[in-house]
Amino acid sequence: MQANQVSKTAMGTAFMRAYHAAHDHPKIFDDFLARHMITAEEYRHMITAEEYRESEERHLKAFQKFHPDWAARFSDQRRALACWMQSAGAPAIVLSRAHYTEDILEQAVHAGVKQYVILGAGMDTFAVRRPDLLERLQVFEVDHPATQAHKRERLLNICKEPPQHLHFIPVDFSQENLATALGRSAYDQKAPTFFSWLGVTYYLTREALLTTFAAIAGLAPSGSTVIFDYLDAEAFIPERVARRVEIMIEIVKRVGEPMLTGFDPSTLAEDLSRVGLRLHEDLAPEDIQGRCFAGRPDGYHACEQTHFARAVVA
Repeated sequence: MQANQVSKTAMGTAFMRAYHAAHDHPKIFDDFLARHMITAEEYRHMITAEEYRESEERHLKAFQKFHPDWAARFSDQRRALACWMQSAGAPAIVLSRAHYTEDILEQAVHAGVKQYVILGAGMDTFAVRRPDLLERLQVFEVDHPATQAHKRERLLNICKEPPQHLHFIPVDFSQENLATALGRSAYDQKAPTFFSWLGVTYYLTREALLTTFAAIAGLAPSGSTVIFDYLDAEAFIPERVARRVEIMIEIVKRVGEPMLTGFDPSTLAEDLSRVGLRLHEDLAPEDIQGRCFAGRPDGYHACEQTHFARAVVA
């Protein structure tokens, strides 16, 4: 991502959540406020008109490029878009990881967690969508300054000013680290904390990932939780990558935000142990399928080679 550019993958994630909330039943994850993270005009096109907004066109072009024979079956663009959204890997990951994370977060809040740190928050709407949990949490959104400034502007579509318990932490990780960034905020290193790090590990080097995990372990008391998603390292081996994952990697590369890194599930516990974290749970695709997609009548299903992990500070 360029220095002053809003993350395209963050905006793409907002589109997927908004599309699902508007069109799909039953919900995998109902982000009914995601539509406000895109402009009113953009959303109007998404749900009503013959004219399609830029993100829809990008998804349709991807469908036509990677599945030309399949896409050619649809004369109705809206049906083609629905097919692509349900069959592509990225929407399934975006929706199911949010479902999983907020389920675990709600349990953690009831157990006494006082702080929620969202790393790479993007267009996340938790702080305005879940006032019931926000009453018991201090929420810290950590993201690149350009993306965060854009997000704060879009929040004006929902509320005149941010909730009192929401803290924005703009960070350029080329200039400062996580500990320094949280150190200049109201973050309390002694309070039980829940960290989510969704849709980010793919885009960083292994060294940067382990450095951040070590920072989390040093910033939070024992028992604090971090949830993250990751790709199996085999996704980066051409002869082993699943087709849906290969397409996803190619798409984000084309928009200038290439995926770089995966983990080996068999050694993840050891990797995390070295930096002060204990692996508590690692959901493989078949686990995610049972938890988030079982019995669905449509085309959504868990994405191959994708894992959701929960670790705790040792």
